[in-house]
Amino acid sequence: MLWLLGIILIVALVFGPTLWVRWVMRAYDEHIEGMPGTGGELAQHLLQKYEVEGVGVESTQMGDHYDPAERMVRLSEDNYNGKSLTAVAIAAHEVGHALQHHRGDRALAARTAMVPVADKIARLSSGIIWAAPIVGVLTRHPVPFSALVLIGMSGLVARMLVHLFTLPTEWDASFGKALPVLREGQYIAPGEEVAVRRILRAAAFTYVSAALADVLNLFRWAALLLRR
Repeated sequence: MLWLLGIILIVALVFGPTLWVRWVMRAYDEHIEGMPGTGGELAQHLLQKYEVEGVGVESTQMGDHYDPAERMVRLSEDNYNGKSLTAVAIAAHEVGHALQHHRGDRALAARTAMVPVADKIARLSSGIIWAAPIVGVLTRHPVPFSALVLIGMSGLVARMLVHLFTLPTEWDASFGKALPVLREGQYIAPGEEVAVRRILRAAAFTYVSAALADVLNLFRWAALLLRR
């Protein structure tokens, strides 16, 4: 019974933040008739207002994000065309990343460099872990198997740590950049700030949810290997 409760607790800790992020985004995505512009229009306006030159705004199917390499703010179709608090807050959050880039934020630069490498290492690590039992059977020796498992798990841990490293950068994009911008420009009414704060908090924790998913992946691999 205790092991079942433990599994439920782990699943809740891992998937709870992801479900919370999705719930918050959907809770405030209703069209607001009096909204002066869409999320995409607000993003373009803010880039012009703060003189962030060379950065474009476009709709994407890959999820809301700022691409430093392409210098592009990319918004999901709903947020790009939408007139909702979610659309406004997410647009401001991604422009916040563009402002970080424009102002030479070192944390953003470090994340930009680390994330692609960490993702490649994690994919390679998963392949190594899958190969470890086969190598163990072929060599009939515990050392190659253990070494491959250690290398593979290390790669997954590295990606998890990179995801956790992104939290200060995401928090700054939400509360150091987006919220002050929305307040100063009076793009949101005073009564809407509580909801916008929730959306910005959810946006900041998106990568933390990814890190927790990596934790679950580690537990899954550990369980499989310990049963060997």
